[in-house]
Amino acid sequence: MESTNLVLRFLLEIVALIVLGLLGWNLGEGMLGIVLAAVIPIGAAILWGVFAVPNDPSRSGNAPVPIPGLLRLILEFFIFASAIWSFVYLNLSIYALIFAVLLLVHYITSYRRVRWLLLR
Repeated sequence: MESTNLVLRFLLEIVALIVLGLLGWNLGEGMLGIVLAAVIPIGAAILWGVFAVPNDPSRSGNAPVPIPGLLRLILEFFIFASAIWSFVYLNLSIYALIFAVLLLVHYITSYRRVRWLLLR
């Protein structure tokens, strides 16, 4: 993968975790908001890091819990879609649109990885 696209992907992942934390913060009041602000993005990060396709060229190649490529794409879609929904829920629709466009650009420019995942 091109290094610029890897940087874009990393930034999209970080932004997704941040907005999921903001969602948690807004869903609860007081201590519950603090707990949700931590638990939701940490849970997403754990899912993201643990379930992987062995030898994925966009990762270290390690797969603590190996899964098929299609399942990995579904997991990525779920986390990124949750981030877009979180932006909308938080009345940050313009950011949801920007995030979605950047995500689309990422996956279009990552077509080789997507094809590779679909064949695994």
